[in-house]
Amino acid sequence: MDRLIVRGNGALDGEVRISGAKNATLPVLAATLLADSPVRVGNVPHLHDVTTTIELLGRMGVEVTLGDRMAVEVDPGTINSFSAPYDLVKTMRASILVLGPLLARHGEAEVSLPGGCAIGSRPVDLHIEGLRAMGAEIEVDNGYIIARAGRLKGARIVLDTVTVTGTENLMMAACLADGETIIENAAREPEVVDLANFLVAMGARIRGAGTDTLRIQGVPSLHGVEYDVLPDRIETGTYLVAGAITRGHVVIRNSCPQTLDAVLQKLREAGAKLRVEDNLIELDMRGRRPQAVDVRTAPYPGFPTDMQAQFMAMNLVAEGVSTIAETVFENRFMHVQEMQRMGAHIRVEGNVAVVTGVDHLNGAPVMATDLRASASLVLAGLVAEGETTVDRIYHIDRGYECIEEKLGQLGASIRRVPG
Repeated sequence: MDRLIVRGNGALDGEVRISGAKNATLPVLAATLLADSPVRVGNVPHLHDVTTTIELLGRMGVEVTLGDRMAVEVDPGTINSFSAPYDLVKTMRASILVLGPLLARHGEAEVSLPGGCAIGSRPVDLHIEGLRAMGAEIEVDNGYIIARAGRLKGARIVLDTVTVTGTENLMMAACLADGETIIENAAREPEVVDLANFLVAMGARIRGAGTDTLRIQGVPSLHGVEYDVLPDRIETGTYLVAGAITRGHVVIRNSCPQTLDAVLQKLREAGAKLRVEDNLIELDMRGRRPQAVDVRTAPYPGFPTDMQAQFMAMNLVAEGVSTIAETVFENRFMHVQEMQRMGAHIRVEGNVAVVTGVDHLNGAPVMATDLRASASLVLAGLVAEGETTVDRIYHIDRGYECIEEKLGQLGASIRRVPG
């Protein structure tokens, strides 16, 4: 099993180009199942979860071709299976996203209950209840969701809690339903908007993307299209924090700054000087120690839970005391114990972590527990004295494309070694 070896090497300085968003790519690839002709998806990141999704489509008989310039060409017309087996999707919760498209386009689906990071419960009840409201017959048996339907019917669906994958699944299913579907308390994340834009490009009729109420007028069919997914806002935020934590200067290209308002505001509070253009963000700490910043995670447009661990890493060496409240997932402080091994001062009280900044951290062997926690441990290693070994980095490979190469471009001392 590969590991990352990180050594503190002073301030980062340089440019890095952001990859396509994993959390936009996965639902877009699932949505290709709705089309009646080939689809070309561009700006696709080379990540383990993306590879798993492509393999899943292939298992269904879908013809998938890897094109040039990070493109994937999908011909859904060759599909001959409507099953997403456990052995393939056990590591990836986004596998649930094929449920809605399969049911809407083919009237049947058998999808394993999903896996993924162990950061808290993510029940699929809202997906199932929404599809039942649209006329589907669904049972859960031996760990599989087994669904059948004729043409789905439009319905009014009020989600009990904000759910990104639930919103995406129901939106995709509604595109081919008979009549209008209204989804209330819908997720507003940029990745949901990107999926809606992709579906509209294929001929769907969707209003309200980016608000908490979606209105989808079903159409008889969707056609193929060429579409580029949006840049990854969490990868962008992670490299910005890398610049801030090392008191450095980084330029982020191929970014989407308007999706990062909450993160950029907190970086300014930490003392970073930012220059923001259409698809570029420049961060300059000018050698200054970051100031501690309080963080409270919330659904978009609030502060993203996927950036909580990275900001905790920055607060470890910041000046002052900070509080970090995690309101989205109940088990997302598993990185705390690993950070404490490096000399961090953190006290956890329920869903709040109180961090007292220290002058320096010490390198240590640490273990990644989930995707974003693994990134935060790499960030801590960038400012630790000595060597930090990050184990179980298969987590990080699920969400960061070539992280050691990109950090290396900024001057970090980081290398991957086989386990």
